[in-house]
Parts: sequence; C-alpha cells; structure tokens
Amino acid sequence: MGGYADEANAALLDTAGLHRLVDLLIERGYRVIGPTLRDNAIVLAELESARDLPRGWGVDVGPGHYRVRRRDDDAVFGHSSGPQSWKQFLHPPRLRLWAGTRDGVSDSEAEREAPRYAFLGVRGCDLAAIATLDRVLGRSQYPDNSFVSRRRQIFVVAVNCTEPGGLCFCASMGTGPAVGGGYDLALTERVDGDEVTYLVDVGSEAGADVLAAVPNRAASRAEIDCARADVGDAAQHMGRRMPEADLRDLLIRSRESPQWDEVASRCLTCGNCTMVCPTCFCTSTEDVSDLTGEHAERWRHWASCYEFDFTYVHGGGSVRRSGASRYRHWLTHKLGTWHDQFGMSGCVGCGRCIAWCPTGIDITAEVNKMAGTVGDD
Repeated sequence: MGGYADEANAALLDTAGLHRLVDLLIERGYRVIGPTLRDNAIVLAELESARDLPRGWGVDVGPGHYRVRRRDDDAVFGHSSGPQSWKQFLHPPRLRLWAGTRDGVSDSEAEREAPRYAFLGVRGCDLAAIATLDRVLGRSQYPDNSFVSRRRQIFVVAVNCTEPGGLCFCASMGTGPAVGGGYDLALTERVDGDEVTYLVDVGSEAGADVLAAVPNRAASRAEIDCARADVGDAAQHMGRRMPEADLRDLLIRSRESPQWDEVASRCLTCGNCTMVCPTCFCTSTEDVSDLTGEHAERWRHWASCYEFDFTYVHGGGSVRRSGASRYRHWLTHKLGTWHDQFGMSGCVGCGRCIAWCPTGIDITAEVNKMAGTVGDD
C-alpha cells in the first residue's frame, strides 16, 4: 500500500500554491507533464500552466467503456487512469536508434540529451509501474541507455488516490491507493465545499527544495489525519480485486484450462491491452531507407505478444499461432513468470487493460474464475 514520508515535513498547499508549483517547475527548466482534458479523454500532455489541469472533470469506466463526466466540485485529480501511462515518456513508442547516409553522417535519438520531465499527478499504480520498468530496463544486465538517461532526470509529483475508479484493483496488488517510494513530492487532494487543498509529503531533497520555494503552510494534525483517512477509505472501495492466492502457482496449474479457449473466442488479439499497460516493454526494430538508397534509418517501436509474428522463428513460422496461446502467454507472464524473471509482478492494478479492451475482457474476472475452478493437486 505504500508509505508516507516524515509527517513533520507535511505541508498544505491551496490552489494558488499548486499553480505556483507548476510555474516553478517550468521556470527551473522542466517540461511539466500532467493530466489534461483532450478529445473527450483525460490524457497526459505537456502543461503550460496549472490551468491546463482537468479541474472539475472525472471519468466513468467499465469493461470496454470510458467516458469523461462533469464533477460537482473543482477537484483536478478526481479521475482514475486514462488511456496513457508515463511509460511513453520514459520508453517512447517509437525511437530512432540510428540514421546515416553514404557519406558517413549518422545520428541517434537514443544518444541525445534526454528531456527534463516533471511528472505531475503520478498515481500509486503508475509509480509502481515506473519502478517496475526501472527494474526491467534500467537495472538489467544490459540496461536500456535511453530509458536510464530519461529516468535519471525526472522530478515526480505523485498523487494519493482518494476516489478509486470502477476498474481499479491496486489495493489487491499492493501498489496503492497510497503511493509508495520513488517520488519527490506527493499530494493528497481534499475538497471541502468550494475550497480545494493539497497535503504535501516530501520524498527527497529535491522535493524539499522545490516545496520551500512554493507558498505553503504547515499541516495540522487534524488535516494530516483526514487526508490519510481518505486514502485508507479508498482502499476499501476498489472497483475490482484479484483473488487472494498465489497467482503464479494458479496460472501454472491452469495451463491446460479450457478457459483459455473461452477467452480466445472473445479476444481480438488486437494488442490494446499491451499498448495501454504501463509495464509492457516489448519492442521490435525496423530498418528503412529512401528510394535513392542514400539515407537509411533504424527505428525501435513498441511490439505486442499478441502479434502473430511476435514469435516468428526464421524458417519455422510463428510459435504461438492461436489466440488462446497468445492470451495465455500474456496473462501468465504478467502475473506469474515476471516473478521468476524480475522478482515482482508485472501488473500494478491500474485497470487500463479492462477499460480499453474492445470486447471488455476483464483480467480480474478471468483470474478469479480460474481460482474458483482450479483446485489443489
């Protein structure tokens, strides 16, 4: 569920303080990325000021369903996860690895200086996802240098959730609604009538330095307790839950379950779930050249284990030919064999894969169904 920093350093910001926080980060050279309303969705984009935040907007979500709605207050973080995650800024969907010409001129985006991002509004599930990507891409035997350089420069303003969405199940994955470590500042938004305040926890020296330059006051014991209680209450009102079981063992024992074929009858193998997942990291590369043959480039782009050619072996075709085998691989890897590879789960409980599945396949429903049909051997 995460933990809190030294409460002696807890401070309180008002709306003007939040606006000053965004302005200060921009003045210090950060590109501030945060939630904003665009194209009938709450998406992550670069902010020019705190006025770009989705004040007074929430979302209704369900399997294969996502709609923005007007709230009856001025909360700016009163919404659950949108279609995007912070992964796109640390592990871009497309990255040019190399470009060259016949005369030897070359260029690589991966080797350029990484942008200085300030992430504003990172939820507990997404903070855990960043830590997961850090383990996979940043601290592996062969680290991804592009990810490492981007990750090194980010400033994180996290947000504790007080109002989980209908598809959230972070509590059962141990990633929220309270944020864990890895943030510079953490906010808890509280709405009292027309007044909106933000309890601030400091998580780093850089965070303390930024907070000192923003108008704030010390939070009272009552204000701290109320904010903590709101977050604790959110943990009891999750929209979904994973079963209380050893998921790795459950999925291994379910390898031959007829449920895989039943899911495959609904799955389009479109890969939406992997594209919106904040921890899926698979990529492929492609080489392109112009018609003259004078210029060539190599690009890396996101790939999905749902693609038929993902397991293509030269001369032998694809290994996982059926939709059932591809769905089984994704789910078993995400919840099971990630533990063997990386010592953690690949799922953080954000619910995006449920909301953005065109046919509404619910990962929690499928795993709970397996838990009810697979007995002990």
